[in-house]
Amino acid sequence: MIPARSKIPVSEYGLLLLLALLWGSSYLLIKVAVTEISPVTLMAARVTGAALFLLLVMRGRKARFPRRAVTWRRLLIQAFLNSIGAWTLLAWGQQFVDAGLASVLNSTSPIFVFVFTILVTRHEAIPARKIVGALLGISGVVLIVGLEGLSGLGSQVAGQLACLAGAALYAGAAIYGKHFGSLGALTTATATMVLASIVLVPAALVVEQPWLLGPSFKAIAATLVLSIFCTGIALLIYFRLIQTLGSMGVASQAYLRAGVGVGLGMVLLGETLTLSVSVGLAAAIAGVVLINWPTARAL
Repeated sequence: MIPARSKIPVSEYGLLLLLALLWGSSYLLIKVAVTEISPVTLMAARVTGAALFLLLVMRGRKARFPRRAVTWRRLLIQAFLNSIGAWTLLAWGQQFVDAGLASVLNSTSPIFVFVFTILVTRHEAIPARKIVGALLGISGVVLIVGLEGLSGLGSQVAGQLACLAGAALYAGAAIYGKHFGSLGALTTATATMVLASIVLVPAALVVEQPWLLGPSFKAIAATLVLSIFCTGIALLIYFRLIQTLGSMGVASQAYLRAGVGVGLGMVLLGETLTLSVSVGLAAAIAGVVLINWPTARAL
């Protein structure tokens, strides 16, 4: 059971916006870093940096890891869904797919949450309002990116399928994350990043020989920001919101990521806000509002 929507503090929705900001900026950071750092190596660096940061936070708060083997098995599944599989697929796909199209494909995770919930898990109620919100949100993302951003759809099928597969794994992670309410966000985030590091670091050493790389300061800086802010801090928020907003609610931040891209473009590149982008932003925000609109109770 998740709390009654009417009792959720407004601050939780502020955290949802912050999560969208952190993960929305990750597209740009990955695009910068992956040109010089191979995908598996990049993701290994991302999760290792996040793990070290979160371990320091755990030590400061004197938090402890779980001892039961069954809990660690579940955490390994969560690590695969949320990072090992999803992030590696996204980083690999972004080698062949433009950032705009990647953001559209990856923002389909709420649709996958809806499908998985209806057909498989049935762990929470999905009223018609949420379905409308999901469709409105994805329409808004398309408008934000622009129809020209979809022009490459079908030309780099493998990369696009990788982005979609990553979105599906994100959806699974949002649903499966409900198992860890008793652990707390800090312990769950740290454990999943430690497990991801244990898997991805050896994989990078075997597959990509990262010691031969010579990344620039820009690529290294992008990786550090990606690790600490877009991963470590973002996961603390993410695992908290799974328990307070539910899987569909936390997945809805995918619709706001494209808006983050627009905002970054305006601030960093001096881009202007067009009519289609304005309508798209309004549609994306409306979709998130419909998905998270307070109801009396939610399963």
